[in-house]
Amino acid sequence: MTKAKSTVPVRVIEETSAYWRVLFDYPPFNIVDATIFEGLQDLLGRMDASPSLCAVVFESANPEFYLSHFDLTGKTGNIMTAVGASGLPILMDTFVRLTKSPVVSIAKIRGCVRGVSSEFVLACDMRFASRENTRLGQPEVGVGLHPGGGGTERLPLLVGRGRALEIVLGANDFDGDTAARYGYVNRALPDADLDGFVDALARRIASFDRRAIAAAKNLINQVSLPSADGLLDAFTSFGTALTWPEAQQRIQVLLDRGLQREVDFETRWPAALDTLLET
Repeated sequence: MTKAKSTVPVRVIEETSAYWRVLFDYPPFNIVDATIFEGLQDLLGRMDASPSLCAVVFESANPEFYLSHFDLTGKTGNIMTAVGASGLPILMDTFVRLTKSPVVSIAKIRGCVRGVSSEFVLACDMRFASRENTRLGQPEVGVGLHPGGGGTERLPLLVGRGRALEIVLGANDFDGDTAARYGYVNRALPDADLDGFVDALARRIASFDRRAIAAAKNLINQVSLPSADGLLDAFTSFGTALTWPEAQQRIQVLLDRGLQREVDFETRWPAALDTLLET
């Protein structure tokens, strides 16, 4: 049964002035659409206006879906066209500002995290995944598209060229252990240990001086981030790919099969991509 949508899809829990938890709560699947980006943009404004904030942990109210994927029904508002504070389109602006913020961002991952949702966690500073309950991937090529929110730029820097090609061209899910072995996430932990580990790390970081945290993060950013031009090229190419008839055909078949409607299909759909057009 589909539940009513939450009125607060991106909810902030202020554990201390230096440490916040951010909860994605957008039933039924935490689909990434204009509403999620509006919530993230508001959050970035609050982060910018909070001089004592040092660490933010992003998690989900739904253990089966962290952030599922880009809304393929078109409810994306102006995130592809309007420009954000960084001078980039809202989608890219959100991720770039998060990465470059002096505040440390940690993704605590349970459930499905695919496509633009994977690109969101890649934009976070650190990623920790449930060993038993993670489905992480970039399935866009199997939908007739390609990643456009930083996946093709950030993944090779983390996992290397060959594994980035496996992730992107294979278009399938990765479990927590494999993602950790590849460097896609920092580490995978037993689900029962995930909350305690991430909370302890975030509180430890938040106990340090913000100026030292921000300076260290900035120095690491200088040698580890893709260029804004590269990110924008991929984003522009993705916008073009959305108009390709092959992509439109595959997207429609996925929606007809139950994507964004049926829990079972929403959970497992990347496994069906190589046989999607068979009759």
